[in-house]
Amino acid sequence: MKKILIISPQPFFQWRGSPIRVGFNLLALTGLGYDVDLLTLPVGEKREIEGARIIRVANPLGIKNVPIGPSVPKLFFDLLILFKGMFLCFRNSYEVIHGIEEAGMIAVLLGRIFGTKVIFEKHSDPSSYKKGLLRNVIMGGYAMVERLAVRFADAVIGTGPGLVSQINSMATGTRAFHIFDIPSSLSEPEPGNVEQLRRQLQSRDDEVLVTFVGSFAVYQGVELMFSSIPHVVRRCRELRFIVIGGTDVEIQKKKELLAEEGLEERVTFLGKVAPDLLPDYLAASDILLSPRVSGVNTPLKILDYMKVGRAIVATDVESNRLLLDETTAVLAAPEPVAFADAIADLAMDAEKREALGRAGRHLYETRYNFKEYSRRLDNCYSYVLDGAGG
Repeated sequence: MKKILIISPQPFFQWRGSPIRVGFNLLALTGLGYDVDLLTLPVGEKREIEGARIIRVANPLGIKNVPIGPSVPKLFFDLLILFKGMFLCFRNSYEVIHGIEEAGMIAVLLGRIFGTKVIFEKHSDPSSYKKGLLRNVIMGGYAMVERLAVRFADAVIGTGPGLVSQINSMATGTRAFHIFDIPSSLSEPEPGNVEQLRRQLQSRDDEVLVTFVGSFAVYQGVELMFSSIPHVVRRCRELRFIVIGGTDVEIQKKKELLAEEGLEERVTFLGKVAPDLLPDYLAASDILLSPRVSGVNTPLKILDYMKVGRAIVATDVESNRLLLDETTAVLAAPEPVAFADAIADLAMDAEKREALGRAGRHLYETRYNFKEYSRRLDNCYSYVLDGAGG
């Protein structure tokens, strides 16, 4: 049995894109017959996956959370991961070291030292996180390191066509594999739970539920969405916004802003919802939102939306266009009034909502599912190990 080391510098497990995808990597690779070690952070929900060994670095500073993007705690843990990775490579004969995001460079270093094949998996566009001079400088430096990881890896995985294009534009000669994201849970909505949740969320039977899922990071377009709410409410009174995600502090700030406009009763904040419960909440909704404003990586939320067969309103930007077109969503300019009008128009057109939902579900069933994800990952590993990838 071939032994694999995956290095993930994100909390495992945590309700966000990279850890969810790492979990699917573990499920796919163990299902394909590989013996997998995951080296990761000491924070996050404890989760076990049969056939995989979860190895966490030490936490001498007692850090409780590691946010998305660059930070001092993340740099500290990256150093611990490098040293722990060296120890593991001394102790084990790995066939492949698979580095996620900034751990791609760690994987390349370990691969060079120990003569091991390396896969670098790219999840994000560094420009998506730019915010302020210092952060821009840091992300510019990260982009340079990322280019080195691409150059010296044996293969690179991009999660979306935009990221694969970025990889290929570096002209390093390294083979890029497009292994797209899939919905964050393998669970299907449970009709009884969906009906119960809908009753709980609605204040009246004819209320249209409009739901957003995601972090409050700048690129997610949360500010755009909240700016659109007053315009939507003026046009469509029988409507309620549901917000899934955000920290307690972020949610409180938004509640205060909504209260100033007299809109606090029109928005329900649910905080974070476990991935396996998320399909029920999404299926209980009528319209699902992707207000993203930047980046070229695939929005994971759209795949969750497609899976439950509900209508989508999205900003007409490159990242959303990677998955959506006019047959699967209403696409609006990324500005408050246009986005608001798109939501209000769809809220008053039940027939169109049903048609868009069916089209999205068909796309999930025929392409964006775990079986196809596993096949593509197997293809990448076959290429690296045997030179047989298609």
